[in-house]
Amino acid sequence: MISQVELVLRLLLAAALGSVIGFERERLAWAAGLRTHMLVCVGSTLVMIVSAYGFQEVLGSDHVVLDPSRVAAQVVSGIGFLGAGTILLRGEVIRGLTTAASLWSVAAIGLAIGGGLYTPAIAATIIILVILAGLKPFEDKYFAARRGRIFRLTAARGSMTMIQLNNALGPRSRLVRQFIVQAHPDLPDQEEISIAFTRLSLSDVQSVREKLRAVQGVIDVTDADATMQ
Repeated sequence: MISQVELVLRLLLAAALGSVIGFERERLAWAAGLRTHMLVCVGSTLVMIVSAYGFQEVLGSDHVVLDPSRVAAQVVSGIGFLGAGTILLRGEVIRGLTTAASLWSVAAIGLAIGGGLYTPAIAATIIILVILAGLKPFEDKYFAARRGRIFRLTAARGSMTMIQLNNALGPRSRLVRQFIVQAHPDLPDQEEISIAFTRLSLSDVQSVREKLRAVQGVIDVTDADATMQ
């Protein structure tokens, strides 16, 4: 029988490894941060410990056969409910999938620690941390060419409607996720228009800007990276 001290050490190791990944998520101000990842990892470890060692007395009885992996298996499916709470849909952009995946991974680390697989648990923590923090700069660099964009227009009153916008942009109009028209605060015969797009390449940005400026009644067009808003 494994000692109680080692069981406690497994829980402490789970808290430590969960905090490493949780700190990276906390740094980016995600809903599931340091404490959430620590709790998931410790909880998964405890479930695994209970599953593996909590039924020793029952297993000693006649005609009793238990599969200790069945309890731990429920963590894999159960953690999905917690991960779903971190996923948000903003317009047509889904946010939080990476955090949900990190919670699922932390649960797996906890199960490994609870089962006494220390080396794979530590190795997985390092690999996950490299994926979350180390690959982020490369992802930003290579995918920076396609970002959401917000165009702000100043136009004569009634000159820009969804019909005119669709006619001006053609197929690119399907990338519009928000279209807001407001009266100009100082000039009653003009309007301020905000048009938000999903992902546009640099060439698309230039083309959309020119097409919007070509619409009759449009006075000025400016644009910005939507991720900076």
